[in-house]
Amino acid sequence: MTDRPSWAPEQIDMERPSVARVYDYYLGGSHNFDSDREFAAEVLRVLPEMSRVAQDNRAFLRRAVRFACHSGVDQFIDLGSGIPTVGNVHEVAGSILPRATVVYVDHDPVAVAHSREILQDEPDAVALSGDLTAPGEVLDDPVLRSRIDFSRPVCILFVSVLHFVGDEWDPAGVVAGFAGPTVPGSLVALSHASTDGGRAAVDAQAVYNRDRSPNPMRMRTRAEIEALFGTLELVEPGVVRIPLWRPDTDAASTDDVDRYPGYAGVARRR
Repeated sequence: MTDRPSWAPEQIDMERPSVARVYDYYLGGSHNFDSDREFAAEVLRVLPEMSRVAQDNRAFLRRAVRFACHSGVDQFIDLGSGIPTVGNVHEVAGSILPRATVVYVDHDPVAVAHSREILQDEPDAVALSGDLTAPGEVLDDPVLRSRIDFSRPVCILFVSVLHFVGDEWDPAGVVAGFAGPTVPGSLVALSHASTDGGRAAVDAQAVYNRDRSPNPMRMRTRAEIEALFGTLELVEPGVVRIPLWRPDTDAASTDDVDRYPGYAGVARRR
C-alpha cells in the first residue's frame, strides 16, 4: 500500500482515481496518487496532447478572470475548481483588483483540503465542498453568502468541468441555476471538451467512461456547448477553440485548430 501523504484526508480512497487529481497530474502537479497517474497514462496514450489541453484550459481561466476584472467584476465563484496551482483565480484577480473575492467550490476532498491549506492566509478567498449539480445548495451555503454580494455582478467559472455533467443532470439548467440569481453585468465563463476534435477525443472520452473511471465524461459539439449559455449574451469572439478565446498574443494558435478537442466562451447577463 502507498503511504498516505499528509495532505490526503483519511476518508479518500487512494486506489481510485479522481478527476481533480488526474487534472493536477496533467498540469504537472504533485497532489496525485499512483491510481491517478495510471489513469492519466491511459488517456495520454489515446490523446497525447491532453497535458497541453489542460494547460490551455488554465490559460483560458486566467484570461477570463482578467477580462472580468477589466469589466469591473470583482467577485468570482469557481465551480469544480480542482487543486489550486500557480496563477489561480485569487492570484490573477488580486493582481488587478486587490480586494477581489473568490469562492472555490469542489466535491473532491483532496481539492478542498489542499485549497483550504493554501488559502488560510488569503482573507479574500475561501474553498467550499459542494456539488455543482445542486446550484441551490451551493448558493445557499452560509460561507458563500457571507463572501458574495449578489446585489453586485459576479463571475461564475465552469472551466473544464461541465463535460463531467451528463445530460441527465441538465447542464444548461445547472448554468442557469447559478446565473439566475446574479444581476445584470455578471459573467459566465466556461470551457468544455468536444468530440469535434476527432477520433482521439472520442477515444479519450471512452477511457473516462470505463469501469473505475474517476467520472464519466460527456463531450459535446460546439452547438451543444454554445447552448449551455442559454439566454446569456456571448461576448466576442463567441464560442471558439480554447486557445483562440482572446489569446494573449496574435501568434496564439494550434497546429490543427479544426481538430482541437475543446471550446471556450464567456457570456454576460443583460
